Amino acid sequence: MSEFPLAGKVVMISGGSRGIGCAIALRAARDGAKVVIAAKTDTPHPQLPGTIHETADLVREAGSEALAVKMDIRDDAQVEAAVAAAVAEFGRIDILVNNASAISLTPVTQTPMKRVDLLFDVNVRGTYTLTRAAIDAMSHGEGAHVVNLSPPPSMRPVWFARHTAYTISKYGMSLCVLGMSEELKPLKIAVNGLWPRTVIDTEALRMIPGMDRRATRRPEIVADAFGAIVSRDPADCTGNFFIDEEVIREQGLDPDSYNSEAGIPPLPDLFVDGPGSLYPES
Repeated sequence: MSEFPLAGKVVMISGGSRGIGCAIALRAARDGAKVVIAAKTDTPHPQLPGTIHETADLVREAGSEALAVKMDIRDDAQVEAAVAAAVAEFGRIDILVNNASAISLTPVTQTPMKRVDLLFDVNVRGTYTLTRAAIDAMSHGEGAHVVNLSPPPSMRPVWFARHTAYTISKYGMSLCVLGMSEELKPLKIAVNGLWPRTVIDTEALRMIPGMDRRATRRPEIVADAFGAIVSRDPADCTGNFFIDEEVIREQGLDPDSYNSEAGIPPLPDLFVDGPGSLYPES
């Protein structure tokens, strides 16, 4: 399999002001990529640390170029303007990361329509509109990658029963992988999904009552898995749903080296079937 090195590539990340998005930005920067951080948080959030400008500064400290663009992914005009800004600054886009996501682990009776609309607008529609807006900038003929932070699709009812709206919205991102990977093959644009096997220690965990942040893995495991995926030839690597732990093992690394605290096993994440699943099949 031929290499698709990141050095000199332009990576655009939605929701890159903190957590996994920030970790991916720093991984890309260390590999020599130019990074566009497109997210809504351009001033400090009252509850969550991190802004697009802080992430951009970290990218520059890592020795690479960065562009911070304020973008509400629910606004098509802002999305198109963010892509135009990336092209104006760096000339093209080689790798697009659909990382922006909203979460609500609530049952139907406790999920008001305002929250349902947010989940669908950010997760499904946001992924669709940003990818759509970036296609021309990625159609330069040298190969490009789209990576959605979305899980392998599963029709097991257990993944829907406790948070139907959230599940539909995340699987909507996964269905974008299935459709767009086929549609964009002639343009040499790969589209893949990437999802963590375990809970990742992000600031969003603070919003979930009772979550033990020690029983997690650091966001760098997802970032390193991302780096391995987008180093592959997009002509040979598209339409897949990768699990971070499996990619890391393929690289000869120990997934447990990313554990947030030694001696405390990380909790399994949602939507992962098979051994070690949060809800094992009977």
